[in-house]
Amino acid sequence: MELLHTVDEVRQRVRQWRREEQTVALVPTMGNLHPGHLSLVEEARRQADKVVVSIFVNPTQFGPGEDFDSYPRTLNDDAAHLREAGVELLFAPAVEEIYPLGGNQTWVDVDQLGEHLCGAGRPGHFRGVATVVSKLFNIVQPDVAVFGEKDFQQLAILRRMTREMLMPIRIIAAPTDREADGLARSSRNGYLRDSERARAPLLQQHLQDARRAIEAGEQDFRALEKRLSTSLNQHGFEVDYFTVANAVTLAPAGARDRDLVIAAAARLGKPRLIDNITVQRSAGTG
Repeated sequence: MELLHTVDEVRQRVRQWRREEQTVALVPTMGNLHPGHLSLVEEARRQADKVVVSIFVNPTQFGPGEDFDSYPRTLNDDAAHLREAGVELLFAPAVEEIYPLGGNQTWVDVDQLGEHLCGAGRPGHFRGVATVVSKLFNIVQPDVAVFGEKDFQQLAILRRMTREMLMPIRIIAAPTDREADGLARSSRNGYLRDSERARAPLLQQHLQDARRAIEAGEQDFRALEKRLSTSLNQHGFEVDYFTVANAVTLAPAGARDRDLVIAAAARLGKPRLIDNITVQRSAGTG
């Protein structure tokens, strides 16, 4: 596996692969890799001849008071995992390589989809995500890019961005990788204390409770959201949102919506946990 740090080096290597008629998959990450990331790599290997993984802790998607400075940077361990997973190229640029003018005045911003769920409480976050991913797409020019379904809103925004900007890249959604007790794997799970880790699976359990209620005919989504948010708060979470949303627009769902995503974000001690589950209602409901 090659470890490259500059845009020019990556472009040169990808050009060589193109001359050899090799297809390329990209897995963008911020590092501190766990088995969930490696499941994305496995999917990428199924989709293309060559796999590029990027590790870049992107400053423009962190808001004031968030953990940019303390976010774990574990490049040596990450490289060892990726080498074992059969990745051909690891791209680990410095901030100056991605933002060469020191700060951006050019941004990619997807309207509306970024206004709900995580975007409502993290202004500018998805603008930072869309901008850095578009830069990575421009650098690597992959045929395929793989993202996890755990970040449902991010996935929806990047799919829209790719489609509307006419990028010739196929976005692949990989299922959320979970611990044995149902907790969605995340780099920030390492912040959990033992007592918090024991309670963390309750987030997924409450999402499952919401799905069962909707499948049983529950139509008052706002009451359902309030009831389950209150329950999580009583178990020591600080709920940011617990929302039944339209799976396409991400706006709060109404009685006539059929394709739903139940999404939640909540702090448990230091980390902010996110998770989601999708529901397809039958035509006879609502």
